[in-house]
Amino acid sequence: MTALRFSRILLVATVALFFSLVALGNVVDYGSNFAFVQHVLSMDTTFKSPALMGRAITDPTLHHAAYALIIAWQIATALLLWVGVIRLWANRSAPRGRFLAARAPAILGLTAGVLLYGAGFIGIGGEWFAMWQSQTWNGQRAAAIFLLLIGLALLHLCGPEEE
Repeated sequence: MTALRFSRILLVATVALFFSLVALGNVVDYGSNFAFVQHVLSMDTTFKSPALMGRAITDPTLHHAAYALIIAWQIATALLLWVGVIRLWANRSAPRGRFLAARAPAILGLTAGVLLYGAGFIGIGGEWFAMWQSQTWNGQRAAAIFLLLIGLALLHLCGPEEE
């Protein structure tokens, strides 16, 4: 096994651990981050511009549904990443083609993570629900940090593999 492959496996495992811990925390301490989702969707701490407030979702049932979707996405992402780690580890000394093929679940998992924090939190939460306007419930900085970690792992995993 090369140092490059070992590094790639460890970075994917790091992101898998991250998603596992985030999902576990959201299940075990449901209320903490549920409040975040509730306030972002309700847009109750934004500038309350009339042009944007029509986007607000104030139905608690929809808040729970959105949070359940986020948690399910995090769990699915963690599972894809752990399957990816196992496949990468099993093929760590395999020929180039087999190792490249083994990356598929990890690539899908990392992409799912980018979609959650990039499209979900920064795009939809930050822009559509104007989360950036909130002094209290603005998760864009944290989402950007998570996106950086996930994106770096994805770029590193998808980088060239020596012949």
